[in-house]
Amino acid sequence: MPPTSAFAGFRFPAEVIVVAVRWFLRYNLSYRDIEELLVERGVEVDHVTVYRWVQRFTPLLADAARFARHAPGDRWFVDETYVKVNGIWRYVYRAVDQDGQVIDVLVSARRDADAARRFFGRALATLKVTPAEVVTDAAAIYPTVLAELIPRAWHHVEQYANNPIEADHSRLKHRLRPMRGLRTDRSAQVIIAGHAFMQNLRRGHYELAAEASPATQVAAAFTELALAI
Repeated sequence: MPPTSAFAGFRFPAEVIVVAVRWFLRYNLSYRDIEELLVERGVEVDHVTVYRWVQRFTPLLADAARFARHAPGDRWFVDETYVKVNGIWRYVYRAVDQDGQVIDVLVSARRDADAARRFFGRALATLKVTPAEVVTDAAAIYPTVLAELIPRAWHHVEQYANNPIEADHSRLKHRLRPMRGLRTDRSAQVIIAGHAFMQNLRRGHYELAAEASPATQVAAAFTELALAI
């Protein structure tokens, strides 16, 4: 690994760090679970260090994968769900397209027009794609924000039309359950965005590790991305 690598200065090999981050994003494991699994393999590391690895390297790995990400579809399903951060409820804006690709996520203290504007603004700026249709619930904040940011998109509000994103929320909640709470808004954003990144990778929305078998594709993709950072 060259000296300019993001892993420079860490006393553990890059391979160990990447495996720990991948396990955390892929499986319903706590930081202490990963600490135990690594100790069984001869790597003495504490759960706080694993937490720091996840916070440090998840955004770097996801950013390195941007070049290989498929363009999202033109039909976006948008909704908010709730998570507790340090004992306080936070809103999580999420969107998926018609193919199940997670568009973006945003942790917000409020459910208002400013938060919705930030969410759509981030997604549009990052992906450089404008949807033709946006499906939301009947929240009053959406018509004004969509008319401002995506005026040509059809805003579709209909009972049960937003089932794809509501079903997808349950996968996020299932992943968060083994954790002993989220401590800060920043750590919550990193973990929830990392979960979305792993979902997209497993669903085939990246051109990574194309020659690997399905069973090893995620591990091979993380190895490729580690070399890029």
